[in-house]
Amino acid sequence: MANAVSTDVRYDCIVIGGGHNGLVCAAYLARSGRSVLVLEAAERVGGAAVTRDFAPGYRVSSCAHLLHLMPQAMIKELDLGAYGFKLANAAMPTTALSQSGAPLALGVGDTGALMGASRADTLAYPAYAARLRRLARALQPIMTSVPPRLGTDAWSDRLALLRMAWRIRRLGRSDMRELLRIVGMNVYDLLEEHFDTPLLKGALGFDAVLGTNFGPRTPGTVLTLLYRLAAHEGSSILAQPVGGLGALSDALGKAAIAAGATIRTGAAVGRISLQEDRVQGVVLQSGEAIAAPVVISSCDPKTTFLGLLGSDQLDTGFVRRVSHLRSRGLAAKLHLALDARPSFTGLGAEGLAGRLLIAPSLEFIEHAYNHAKYGEFSAEPIFEITVPSVNDPSLAPPGKHVLSAIIQYAPYTLAAGWDRQQQRFMDLAIDTLERYAPGLRASVSCTELLTPRDIEQQFRITGGHWHHVDLAFDQFFMVRPLPGAAQYQTPVAGLYLCGAGCHPGGGVMGAAGRNAAQQVLKAGAR
Repeated sequence: MANAVSTDVRYDCIVIGGGHNGLVCAAYLARSGRSVLVLEAAERVGGAAVTRDFAPGYRVSSCAHLLHLMPQAMIKELDLGAYGFKLANAAMPTTALSQSGAPLALGVGDTGALMGASRADTLAYPAYAARLRRLARALQPIMTSVPPRLGTDAWSDRLALLRMAWRIRRLGRSDMRELLRIVGMNVYDLLEEHFDTPLLKGALGFDAVLGTNFGPRTPGTVLTLLYRLAAHEGSSILAQPVGGLGALSDALGKAAIAAGATIRTGAAVGRISLQEDRVQGVVLQSGEAIAAPVVISSCDPKTTFLGLLGSDQLDTGFVRRVSHLRSRGLAAKLHLALDARPSFTGLGAEGLAGRLLIAPSLEFIEHAYNHAKYGEFSAEPIFEITVPSVNDPSLAPPGKHVLSAIIQYAPYTLAAGWDRQQQRFMDLAIDTLERYAPGLRASVSCTELLTPRDIEQQFRITGGHWHHVDLAFDQFFMVRPLPGAAQYQTPVAGLYLCGAGCHPGGGVMGAAGRNAAQQVLKAGAR
């Protein structure tokens, strides 16, 4: 996708970074008639959502490995199916694994069949799931729209706040009170109120802490759970694209090009250039200057402001707030090349084609998190596991398989240093998997472990955090990533953000890219 661009060509917009949000932003801008250039430092588009070989013949989705947040409406609007995007499995079940007994199956979706819990929990689960789904449905429009600003007299912001309040009011008195009661709670207390089966509570609590710097007892983890459920609305339940997440990124790149955008790979941006406190374009690390009155960065906020723009171009107080953004990842990614199909205790073929969790209880998750507070990796970590080659045999040689797992908690800063501890953590992870899938270790022919530091280096994400900055009350929605740089705008005229550090956050969703494009177009219309 590398196209030659002359330095004397001027574009309407330059998008820095060809990750999925950058590509979505470019596609919508190009569809509106803007001339758009996407600059990607790597040799292919996709950012952290790429498929690559990690061993001869074995391919894996590098960081993100499931698609469950991108709205179906966006997939249709960009006609991604016409550019090769299709699903290997569109309805993956979730199974919580157990060492001591039968696994617990959550079925497809939050209201799917529940098998393996106590009778009381099996009867209580549908009402619990239905209520959370109603709350999430009321919040879902927030995920796909530009957040209003606080403290302004603009009628557009006032109207947006009123619409938000009306959606919550329409829930009815009972659900509205429940939302206001639980939104600041920790997920441990919420689940303790409703269920008694440890394996069920562990599985439900897992989604509240996945990809965060939180444990289940951390206040605000109900908010992150509702965030995930709200993002689910209008999107696939749990899906795996044919060819991995990289196939989705490739389709987004083709859609952007078809709309008129130009994409240059192997084109690392060195700095954003200004003239009279306004963006005038970018300068590549090669020294090439490219002009544009609008630059949209899909990089994380620290890279954008402190690296590409430079702290000398910004107010001292703003620089301090950027420096203090909490952006250190706590999740590692494990890839295993297997000589044989893995066999998890009590799990059938349908379950192996879905998402597998190792999170036996809320207490287990909390204990795993405790280690990270002191710069240690978890002695007994929690896992989200897929075996993508079951759904898509093209990812591994005939008869062989790939296992992909997200592991928490693996802190970015390890007290003993990752150079000395990485192999130990990998051995611990494989030993843990062996307890749930006896014989797995003997079939491992190749391994790869990406710690948050590896993710930072390989995918240019400060801190190796897939949300770029933590999803927390003070870094959420109207103040995400921070005051002065919310609503995809920045203190610098002509500079916008469109990455996971913006509202609504990380995950392969594309909403930040589309919302940023809307802001650029709105500003251009004034």
